[in-house]
Amino acid sequence: MAQLLRLSVQRRRHHGCADEAIWRLQNSPFLISFAQADRKKHMWTIIPDLHADMDRLECSLSRATGTRCAFLGDFIDAGPDLTAPEDEAVLQKVRGMVEAGEATAIMGNHELNAILYHRQDENGLPLREHSRKNADQHASFLRRFQAASPEALDWTSWFLTLPLWHDLGGARLVHACWSQPHIDLIAERRPDGLLCEEDLPEIAAEATEFGRAVKLLVSGPEVTLPAGSSFRDGRGHCRSEVRLAWWRSGARTYREAALSVPDPADLPDVALSAEQQSVIYPAEEVPVFVGHYKMAGKPGLEAPNAACLDYPSSPCLYHWKGEGRLLPEHLQTV
Repeated sequence: MAQLLRLSVQRRRHHGCADEAIWRLQNSPFLISFAQADRKKHMWTIIPDLHADMDRLECSLSRATGTRCAFLGDFIDAGPDLTAPEDEAVLQKVRGMVEAGEATAIMGNHELNAILYHRQDENGLPLREHSRKNADQHASFLRRFQAASPEALDWTSWFLTLPLWHDLGGARLVHACWSQPHIDLIAERRPDGLLCEEDLPEIAAEATEFGRAVKLLVSGPEVTLPAGSSFRDGRGHCRSEVRLAWWRSGARTYREAALSVPDPADLPDVALSAEQQSVIYPAEEVPVFVGHYKMAGKPGLEAPNAACLDYPSSPCLYHWKGEGRLLPEHLQTV
């Protein structure tokens, strides 16, 4: 297209009317429309975890005018504070938008858990244990769809059409952790990030590098503290494992990288191992958007090239317009 436009200008310049040609080309409805379409390719509204909350979805969509939507997964399984979960309505709306080309979506850990919950291994046992804890986490979906029912299998089969990651061209989407080494490992088998039924027993067992890599992308990194170290979480429980805020590119120690620790001073000021350090997102990389972590407080940007958008008590979204460094003014509460 650009080559044709330059050729037209050159021909008009030969006939002594280059200025007029340039003006007409720059102001032609076709060229203006073409430029607007090109800009729109880099305009996305990024929407995090919905957890069966139709009101949140509708509020988010009302703020997404003029852009396409990108969903970060976890569409199902309402939390305890949602009085009227609408798993099916949320799924129907998101699926319709994706299939119409109005949105893109990736898989969250709740979608992966549901896939495993409703499928059996070769011995007839569920790939995800039907324990009280797991059933409680999946309760709103199970109230609408019986375990392993045709409807449940249909929806969880659709979940398998959602990739584990997506590149928007200048920005990245993943539910919980963008770790390039782990993405590369998965891509050796599944270049498009789409899982297959035959992968599921391996993922459920978490006994291989592939299975563990999948879990890392949808659930994030959690590491064991050095021997003798522990902390108390927000409920007063003593813990020896800690989540890592992998988007903090300058983090080098447990204390600097820890996420959701009430008092980081409880942690040892000891360097992360080389393996643990490998998941830290480099400062020079393009922006990445995640959900998953149930952040507290007011939504904010912890890094210029990474944003966790999952703030259950203050839902938000991000309007990405192609910028290489994230802007606070593009973060919006809903």
